[in-house]
Amino acid sequence: MSELLVVASKVRAYLKEKDAKMSGDLPEAINKKVMAVLDEAVMRSKGNKRTTVKPQDV
Repeated sequence: MSELLVVASKVRAYLKEKDAKMSGDLPEAINKKVMAVLDEAVMRSKGNKRTTVKPQDV
């Protein structure tokens, strides 16, 4: 398992506000999505000759 970028307790709290529960493997699935979004953002920023990832890269 890679390092988690998402905080499971925050995800759980958010879902609780929505009257939903969290499965144990949900944080890892969200983590994979977040990493994919970040990887694409890095590629876009580098394509624009920047090392800083900006909101428009997402």
